[in-house]
Amino acid sequence: MVEDVLPGGPRLRRALGLTGADGTVPALPAGPVRAATVRSAARGRDVRLLVYDPPGGAAPVGADLPVCLALHGRGGDAESFTGLGMPQFLAAAVAAGVPPLRVVAVDGGTDSYWHARTPGDDPMAMLVDELPRWLADRRLPEPTLALGISMGGSGALQYARARRGGLTAAALLSPAVFRDWTDARRVDAFRDEADWREHEPLRHLDALPGLARTGVWCGTEDPFCPAARDLAAAPGARTHFPRGEHTDGFWRRVLPEALSLLGAR
Repeated sequence: MVEDVLPGGPRLRRALGLTGADGTVPALPAGPVRAATVRSAARGRDVRLLVYDPPGGAAPVGADLPVCLALHGRGGDAESFTGLGMPQFLAAAVAAGVPPLRVVAVDGGTDSYWHARTPGDDPMAMLVDELPRWLADRRLPEPTLALGISMGGSGALQYARARRGGLTAAALLSPAVFRDWTDARRVDAFRDEADWREHEPLRHLDALPGLARTGVWCGTEDPFCPAARDLAAAPGARTHFPRGEHTDGFWRRVLPEALSLLGAR
């Protein structure tokens, strides 16, 4: 395409409006959102827990539906998915024929990268050791699916590794992954190089048993795109690199495809 060779690269494509249209929140009645505050010993604080149910009585509380754990990006929290339009996107997915599922989100820290980056705060231990109990209290099973945005994309793959075969599919939107320590160090995502080597998903793609489908969506104008391309080596990888940036508009554009992948039986 001619825009690929224009001087200025991504910056010029952005200025010319060649980075793709923003997605929009579907104008559909949404299912209920159940919110609670729970105490996390692993994180040493109270956290918000949100459960997004399918709409219209398609799945009563306690129904044996798959649960998808949604992991937010840097600077966000569990409520970020409400702002993104998750309740309406779930409704649109059901209307389009995607088998219903539930989505669960929990606060993971604004810059934790979903692991024990600071003393006394271990978001991954929260997900593995505490979240199952919180869900059981609400008559919900452990997640078998994961969706992660940006920092949450890294977290979703770390979670798949920690679950040791407990996940069947993951959808990664603009995943914040790093090919080398120099790149990771720039964003202060890890304590040190050893911490990066231990938790960086690109270094552990062979340690994801049970993961049958890994969907990756990252815009070509996203700074994470070059490293995200390496996720083609993930189990069952289905990669998508359209025009787009690291924005809510891009994530809203690709979220219907991600939910379709996650909902497939």
